Amino acid sequence: MKELVVPFRGERYAETDRLSRLIAPPYDVIDPAARARFAALDEHNIVHLMLPEAPSAADRYAWAGEALAAWRRSGVLVRDAEPAVYVMAQGARLGVFVALAAEGYEPRRVRPHEKTHAGPKADRLALLRATRTNLESIFLLAPDPDGALEQALAKTAGRPPDATAELDGVDIRLWRITGEEAFRLTAHGARRPLYIADGHHRYETACAYANENPAADRMLAFVASARDPGLVVLPTHRLIHGTGRRVDAVMPAWRSGLFDVAPVPVAVDPVAYLRELGRDRTACLVASPDGDVLGLALKPDARLDAFPDLGASPAVRALDVARVETLVVRPLLRADASTPTLGYTADARAALASAEQGASTAVLLNPTRVEQVFAVADAGDVMPPKSTYFAPKVPSGVVLRPSEG
Repeated sequence: MKELVVPFRGERYAETDRLSRLIAPPYDVIDPAARARFAALDEHNIVHLMLPEAPSAADRYAWAGEALAAWRRSGVLVRDAEPAVYVMAQGARLGVFVALAAEGYEPRRVRPHEKTHAGPKADRLALLRATRTNLESIFLLAPDPDGALEQALAKTAGRPPDATAELDGVDIRLWRITGEEAFRLTAHGARRPLYIADGHHRYETACAYANENPAADRMLAFVASARDPGLVVLPTHRLIHGTGRRVDAVMPAWRSGLFDVAPVPVAVDPVAYLRELGRDRTACLVASPDGDVLGLALKPDARLDAFPDLGASPAVRALDVARVETLVVRPLLRADASTPTLGYTADARAALASAEQGASTAVLLNPTRVEQVFAVADAGDVMPPKSTYFAPKVPSGVVLRPSEG
């Protein structure tokens, strides 16, 4: 079996002094307003390729492929002469861009924790066919129990960087590593299975493309150590938009055997309160449009076996997000006489403000732990949608990888 991760000949922007104007977050967190903002920064910003907007008569995917070819001809993008890995510090978090085998999940060397959907994969596959290039990476976590990868990356980060940038207030530093040192870094990163943090759709798309085109048997991936102190996992809070007074309707069920329920004390920071409330059990906050903010803590003797839809595996059934989704969010949705809609945000303050302004009932959660992500993936199960938010997102455009080389 071939090596899971290897160095590769990356393709990068030639003018590194304006890299901040050329990179962007991943495609799936860019709304139309953000796309317009990044596109206006520079005619060569990566969003022009990864979220192409072609003239009305043109195929936008084909347009992206033609634009990429033009950028190469004019020297906007330049390919490195020899294989390398690319270490990136993004704020306090360190990781390394590598070429990952696009082999699917069956060998169990790459493990998912999310369910994917056909629409995004069809979109990304059409773009990959047209550009034949990995325009952005997926994000993987290496278990790294002895800290070898963490230590090797920290050693690299002690040198002056080859390029710097800034994206959404986060400083970025990049080091290009070649030769034996590059192979040592890839060896550290692939001693055990790797776990997808972000990019399930992109990974499955690359694997589908590899089935069509055996020369495209690898894809761009960013690997970080699970021990990295800069690794941040945020919860994704739920916003229920509707008209009904849902909390009043479901309160009796919550109190009768499921949760200890109490108002968040006045003058106490709600986010800190939630963190403490959930220190040793599942907890959440429910903020109503009428101004009430309640803390819900699962009772130690709660009969969760009465809820088979919590999840198939013990690993999923133990997740705060699965329990809160089943016991709190779904009952709130069902209690609304109107047709409510469900929104998401990783910003706890924004969630509380939405409720305070009367725009929604907000349900705030504590974050899922990395070891829980691993446990679900090891069990071959999937988490509820929007269970994790790894921050900051890995930027697109720092390095690209032609998919057939």
